[in-house]
Amino acid sequence: MARLQPLPPDTTPELKEHFDFFLGTLGFTPNSVLTMQRKPKLARALAVLNAAVMDPEGDVDLGFRRLIGHVVSKVSGCLYCQAHTLLGAKNFGISEAKLADVWTYASSPHYSERERLALDFALAAASQPNAVTDEQFAQLQQHWSEGEIVEILGVVAMFAFLNRWNDTMATPLEAVPDALASQVLGAQDWDAGKHRS
Repeated sequence: MARLQPLPPDTTPELKEHFDFFLGTLGFTPNSVLTMQRKPKLARALAVLNAAVMDPEGDVDLGFRRLIGHVVSKVSGCLYCQAHTLLGAKNFGISEAKLADVWTYASSPHYSERERLALDFALAAASQPNAVTDEQFAQLQQHWSEGEIVEILGVVAMFAFLNRWNDTMATPLEAVPDALASQVLGAQDWDAGKHRS
């Protein structure tokens, strides 16, 4: 059960343009942001950060950036963000086969060596304490440019914030991402846990 209930979107009219950003990427305004609007500057800052991290003009594929967010959210244990990132990945063109294999990416034929290195890096960067080694970083640099690495780590860092926010608030999961997570992760006994609406 939510520790703070999301507020209706029209509670803070000056945030409409930021809420509209999420309408374009997810199809709805997330409950996380609707809860956060109690502090409009914080909601605005997150929307600006999200727009920068998920910039369509970036070099890393938009769908793959969401898969990175999914892996990071799994490490943190945030079921809300895991469901959201699956939906985002699907909305930005990641195939159902790739979504289904996200947790077997190391051996999946649907993932390239380059993608595996990025996901390994994201897992290590999201770990507490940080587990990225010099060797791992050097290997990543052989497959990803410096700008791409910055984009990848931007996703990791943003989801570190979102994971803590949503897991602490027990943000209620919306129906659309919950249904997709049930479909994609059903074999892994998906359950929204404390994020059930």
